Amino acid sequence: MKTQVAVLAGVLALFAMAPGARAQSGMRAEDTFQPLDVFQLEWASDPEISPDGRQVVFVRQGYDIMKDDTRSALWIMNVDGTGMRALGSGDQSYGSPRWSPDGGRLLFVSNKGGSRQLWMRWMDTGQEAELTHLADQSPSGITWSPDGKWIALTMFVAQAQKPMITMPPEPKGADWGPPWRVIDRLHYRQDEIGWLPRGYTHVFVLPAEGGTPRQITFGDYNDGSPAWSADGKSLFFVSDRHEDWQYDPANSEIYEVSLAGGEPHALTSRQGPDNEPTVSPDGRLIAYTGYDDKYVGYQVTHLYVMNRDGSGKREVAGSFDRDFRGLSWSRDGKGLFFQYDDQGDTKIGYVDVSTGKVTKLADHVGGLSIGRPYGGGSYSVSNTGVYAFTHSLPDHPADVAVGSQGRPERRITYLNADLLDHKTLATSEEIHFKSSYDGRDIQGWILKPPHFDPSHKYPLILEIHGGPFANYGDRFAAEDQLYAAPGNVVLYLNPRGSTSYGAEFGNLIDRDYPDHDFDDLMSGVDAVVAKGYVDPSRLYVTGGSGGGVLTAWIVGHTDRFKAAVVQKPVINWYSFVLNSDEIPFFYKYWMPGLPWDNLQKYMARSPISYAGNVKTPTMLITGEEDHRTPTDEAEQFYGALKIRKVPTVMVKVPDSGHEISLKPSNLVEKTVYVLAWFRKWGMSGG
Repeated sequence: MKTQVAVLAGVLALFAMAPGARAQSGMRAEDTFQPLDVFQLEWASDPEISPDGRQVVFVRQGYDIMKDDTRSALWIMNVDGTGMRALGSGDQSYGSPRWSPDGGRLLFVSNKGGSRQLWMRWMDTGQEAELTHLADQSPSGITWSPDGKWIALTMFVAQAQKPMITMPPEPKGADWGPPWRVIDRLHYRQDEIGWLPRGYTHVFVLPAEGGTPRQITFGDYNDGSPAWSADGKSLFFVSDRHEDWQYDPANSEIYEVSLAGGEPHALTSRQGPDNEPTVSPDGRLIAYTGYDDKYVGYQVTHLYVMNRDGSGKREVAGSFDRDFRGLSWSRDGKGLFFQYDDQGDTKIGYVDVSTGKVTKLADHVGGLSIGRPYGGGSYSVSNTGVYAFTHSLPDHPADVAVGSQGRPERRITYLNADLLDHKTLATSEEIHFKSSYDGRDIQGWILKPPHFDPSHKYPLILEIHGGPFANYGDRFAAEDQLYAAPGNVVLYLNPRGSTSYGAEFGNLIDRDYPDHDFDDLMSGVDAVVAKGYVDPSRLYVTGGSGGGVLTAWIVGHTDRFKAAVVQKPVINWYSFVLNSDEIPFFYKYWMPGLPWDNLQKYMARSPISYAGNVKTPTMLITGEEDHRTPTDEAEQFYGALKIRKVPTVMVKVPDSGHEISLKPSNLVEKTVYVLAWFRKWGMSGG
């Protein structure tokens, strides 16, 4: 863990507001959002409304500045915004709150006993009991049976590996080092986890009064998303149990297994994913999500219903060109609540299963990404139709809001009022423009620095989202606030391939990424420069993951940016598809085939092929333990630029996977490095 002295030194040395901008605005640094403010941020997640719709339990999260980590606690409040109080806090972590069907008990997961276990709280007395005593596993996928007597959950079941060889014994006192690691699986490592232990995730059931979980599913498969039948005698779950499942990662089915024992049987059978089994209140129907796999990069997730025995499958709202997720049946069984993204905004909707009519219920469902303005968030709905959800706008991270059909949403928490109400934040403006490539409408947002003056000339930072099948929106983003605070305009866009605009827009980059995203991004920069308040001689660009790909592509195709920071990129598609932790996915869905059969096409889309064109000073940032876009990708670009004597540095983040900003100090330090590099190449003096 870095010392706070180091972080403070970086802040003081590198983050001081550009002198000209500070003098021009007349503001003090402490009036704006500063790097150390990141440690004071709080946000809500997993809001669970009680069955009667009167109370909401949510996970209140924040950062521990001394431990450099996330802390979490359970809080409860009335839906009118009164009576907020803690249910569990301190040095422990809490999560996954789940109300019992009658609202009298609350399940949650906590490490307050020393390891992550399942706990129960009786809401009338406040008494709590530890239900499980698991040695190595951590419970997930927690769901109550309809009668409140049983709990379904998923856990990892370890599997021993038979040794390939037998070594002679070590002499007494000798140290021959750790045993060698033998790898024989296609998927053998995972980002943020590392080397995967041998074993599989299976479904278990546990009596609600506690005891030993009983395993229900078996075999060399991974099972998840358990859902109870209405009579409580069987469970539905999601798994890919096909013979070649390791090589076909998007072909899951919905299965049913009896609690009395026996083999699971499949209720779905198409080529493509079937997920989220959600049983209607009367038990006659199962709603689920999925699609018929067309082996393209982006495929919209549709909604289906079937009879509980798997017959009578039909699509609901087939013309709705957005992704369904987070299904919840209405109490009368006539429709489903769901979550979706549209035009860069996460929403809650309701669909009538008979007519397919979709009704929008709530906007601004808050993303759970504190650093960057990604979509996300979650919601829950009560038996009375009142729903609770996470809510975010550019001026605040996720809070709790509530609503119901026919009534507007109402925000009921203000977790960051103590920090942000006396800060002047960057303000957001939505922008639309036409791409120079084909005239398509592209959406984005301009963050204007505090005390923005349109007569002033500001530096511009183009900040590009990853994915690429993801979206930015009008949400709080600590990193972009930090970029804007010293006096910079920040531009972030949803170029072609971004989600929330439908299947056709998302698949404009199928087998053609990152080519014409470049045109969309440059058109966006042109549109903002044309507004007159950006200095065209001080343009800067950065992005991570898919945004790192595009940043590397940009500097290989234009010299208009004074400096660039390429974060956790893919530089060479040939090496990437064979070395990423998701080996079976990328070559099948993103590329034209296997790399050795399509060398020219792979290299035509690889930023490394254009390294000979780069003149822009370029910093690279990569996590040393990144298994998604492995660190050797950044190393290739660094080596190429160094050979050509292009000004470049590479910053490696120790003990970090792909999500560099999981630790708050990393979020701060990454932002400080980006701004320091830009200042080195002329950004100061705004």
